[in-house]
Amino acid sequence: MSTYGFLHTAAVHVAAFTALLDEISPGDRAVHVVDESLLTDARRRGRVDDDLRRRITAGIAELTAEGAGPVVCTCSTIGATAEDIGHHTGVAVLRVDRPMARMAVTSGHRLAIVAALESTLGPTRALLLEEAAAAGRPVTVTDAPCPGAWTHFEAGDLDRYLAAVAAHVESLDGDFDVIVLAQASMAPVQRLVQPSALVLSSPRTAVTALVQGDLR
Repeated sequence: MSTYGFLHTAAVHVAAFTALLDEISPGDRAVHVVDESLLTDARRRGRVDDDLRRRITAGIAELTAEGAGPVVCTCSTIGATAEDIGHHTGVAVLRVDRPMARMAVTSGHRLAIVAALESTLGPTRALLLEEAAAAGRPVTVTDAPCPGAWTHFEAGDLDRYLAAVAAHVESLDGDFDVIVLAQASMAPVQRLVQPSALVLSSPRTAVTALVQGDLR
């Protein structure tokens, strides 16, 4: 049995990622750390500062202390920092959106980033461009924010949150080859829309990569 760690900034992700691991790799164990303040403070400060880096490091250390081998950071806003911390501490850390980004740049040239948080757009854009350069793929990346949806998420009304994101995705159809759902919480939107563009979300691809040991 393998043990995998998950660092979250929203408690709703615990059940979702546990269920995905149970489906993809039955018998393996998930351990979780949830710290909503990491995202709250990153948004408020407009960056991941030294204090946040220390706290992210502590969250990763807590997971490894519970027996986790590889760790997934499920927050796109702090994912790049979590990966960097992993590189410096010798812990295998995968940002949740990296496998999705790799798939996106090999699936089309016109990419749209759908995010309900402004703090998610920059890191996701940088990741897509990084993966496109690594793959030698010319892409155009367009920010397509959906800020009004986040109030529903914060209020705990996931149905209205997902409906708002789904309507936004449908409004983009025809203009892009790939629509990237930049936040893990948006994954169920894939089942709610049927656009001509390819719609990608991060949780399943991340857990699959984790189990397969594809942590590049």
